[in-house]
Amino acid sequence: MGNDPGGISLARGLLVAFLLSFGPAVSNSFARFAYALILPAMRADLEWSYSQAGSINTVNAFGYLLGALLTRALLARAGNRALYAWGMVITSVAIAATGFVRGFEALMAVRVLAGVGGAAVFICGGALSGNIFPQRPRLAATTIAIYFAGGGIGLMLSGVAVPLLLEAHGSASWPLAWRAMGYASLLMTVAAAWAAWRIAEPGKTAGEARWTLRPFAAEFAAYALFALGYIGYMTFVIAWMRLNGASTAAVIAVWFVLGLATLLAPLVWRKPAEHWPGGRPLAAVMAVLAAGAALPLASTQPAAMLLSAALFGVAMFSAPSSIGSFIQRALPRPAWGSAIATFTAVFAAGQIAGPVAIGWLADRSGSLQIGLAASAALLALGAALALAQRDLRHRA
Repeated sequence: MGNDPGGISLARGLLVAFLLSFGPAVSNSFARFAYALILPAMRADLEWSYSQAGSINTVNAFGYLLGALLTRALLARAGNRALYAWGMVITSVAIAATGFVRGFEALMAVRVLAGVGGAAVFICGGALSGNIFPQRPRLAATTIAIYFAGGGIGLMLSGVAVPLLLEAHGSASWPLAWRAMGYASLLMTVAAAWAAWRIAEPGKTAGEARWTLRPFAAEFAAYALFALGYIGYMTFVIAWMRLNGASTAAVIAVWFVLGLATLLAPLVWRKPAEHWPGGRPLAAVMAVLAAGAALPLASTQPAAMLLSAALFGVAMFSAPSSIGSFIQRALPRPAWGSAIATFTAVFAAGQIAGPVAIGWLADRSGSLQIGLAASAALLALGAALALAQRDLRHRA
């Protein structure tokens, strides 16, 4: 087959999409979301405030923003495949390094590095996932959904292993969790990089890659609110459960359901992504997220938390997936990487403010409740904004 997958079989193409999906497992599930599982132990061992805890995720988001801007600048020269592979390596090394440092400044530095690499993975993998079957563009929504659903793999693995490790060895064992995820990420990097080099570059022609943001304004604003809203839930929901007396078994169950729902999300959202016009797919996704984020405020009983996790999991990675599908319908192939990078930049900017703002609210009020309520409200507002996005279709 070489590097031209024009005649790739369906089975092999789906395998490539699956292995490529190790990218979100590493860049998002391990590098960012697993922090929610480890945060209570790190707070206890390192004696952090909620603001300090939020700051660690904020600097990771700052690295993500920096990585998005760097990726956008380097795409034309380096290409999606090389940036994806290098991003996987950088992110994996940074995850492992988090388990070898304890100082607040040092932890912030490695979290920034994880964000830089993770942005390259997320952006370039998103562009590549839509070009696995270049001669069969109708399959793009399916392969994009598979790529983003890969985050569920990382959520399920970390959701089982990390709480058990921390319960067995105590709060001071949090560095072991980061090291284990780092080593697993390096193994995933080998398979994911192989998959990336089986996919043709979407294109690098500078002239063809020009596009304007104005027609995407409603989708762009809604995505910014998605970033602000969802990261609050993902950073503090486990801390909220622990504060309300949740057991380790309950934490494992919630995080496992979150990951499983993420894996099943393509079955739910494939047809809406393919057939619903304009911003309706993103609006529906954000409405489901808002419902999932609001449930823990009403009840932290196991059934409510499991339903919350199911709703949040089935929609969380479907937001960037719907953005990817929208971009690939609206723009020519050479513009995909640039457009995804631009949307990822606003996504990262929203994540910078989200965790520290919610941590600040928690410190000021003495409870996480107000911050989590703000997350749900932002997601609901984003759903309303997305409905205003008109349909855009590129004509080849």
